[in-house]
Amino acid sequence: MSLSIALLTYSTKPRGSVIHTLELAAALADLGHHPCVFALDKDTPGFPRPTPFNTCPVPAAACDQGIDQLIQQRIQEFVTFFQHHPEQYDIYHAQDCLSANALASLKHQGYISHFVRTVHHIEDFKSPYLQDCQEKSIHQPDRCLCVSDVWQQALEKNYDIQAHRVINGVSGRFSAQLDGSEAGLAEAYGIQNGPIYLTVGGIEPRKNSINLLNAFYLVKQQQPQAQLVIAGGATLFDYQAYRQEFMALVEAYDLADSLVLPGVVPDVDLPTLYRRADVFVFPSVQEGWGLVVLEAIASGLPVLTSNQAPFTEFLSEQQAMLIAPERVAEIATAMLTLLNPDVAQSLIQNSRPIIDQYSWQRSAQMHLALYADLRR
Repeated sequence: MSLSIALLTYSTKPRGSVIHTLELAAALADLGHHPCVFALDKDTPGFPRPTPFNTCPVPAAACDQGIDQLIQQRIQEFVTFFQHHPEQYDIYHAQDCLSANALASLKHQGYISHFVRTVHHIEDFKSPYLQDCQEKSIHQPDRCLCVSDVWQQALEKNYDIQAHRVINGVSGRFSAQLDGSEAGLAEAYGIQNGPIYLTVGGIEPRKNSINLLNAFYLVKQQQPQAQLVIAGGATLFDYQAYRQEFMALVEAYDLADSLVLPGVVPDVDLPTLYRRADVFVFPSVQEGWGLVVLEAIASGLPVLTSNQAPFTEFLSEQQAMLIAPERVAEIATAMLTLLNPDVAQSLIQNSRPIIDQYSWQRSAQMHLALYADLRR
């Protein structure tokens, strides 16, 4: 029996959980089901790519108050939208804390009977309101899912919740095969001959951006032509103070000409951007899984990432350069080592089999088994 499935995500702009939602929906549609992705949409024309399934932008207005008020407003925008939405779905599935709170409210009001939430990761919020929102978003769903062992264990230990484990996948559009677009993209973005270090996710504390910049400064002493490309950065949260500290270091180190900050990269450009890089650097200190790491591996790049879960759940020292994210000198040494063709090729070759273990179709099948259990 085919299911109608409402998948909710907090934005139409690409972040890990948003991409997870889109790819999961595509795989569910391929299996004969009827997903519709609902996403808060502020000042954008919807999702950055055509989709083989229905999407529904949820209007989101500007908010010039603090983060607590912004999140409260975003939750209510979801609630108000669904209170007037004419369709009912077999499954309601939130992909984040914000949309889960909205579905909890709708369930309490009797608009829906049950819902699922995927916990990609758990934040340590300083705001009591945001912390309360997170607690509700974990305790109130009828089922919790997660994409890594580390968060499955955290949910059991800290919340006494037996979360169902699902997986991420990687899209076939990420490939090491050159298609002729690389030179044009490099010119458009100001990318030179390199070596080119790429990271995806923007400038923020959990991406460990300042330690990466400090390491890049050390790399430049030996590789004066090196460039660091930091793509992405769409987020609900304000990391302005952290970004100001980052940019102050850029100025102090005189790295402005060596840094490329394209912001949110158009969806069509991202596979090419991976291929144009020489090394993927991702010393993040907190991730739900690390979709971009899979994308980099699929694109034929050697990977540097943190020697901690969730990365160590699927990567060994033979498949990636695993470093202590707090040790700047160690990051810099690894960045330089990855320019050695023998080292890079060994990691690329050893990491390739990982891609076969993670498919969106398999992820969709795991979700469908859990949806069936929920509807019994």
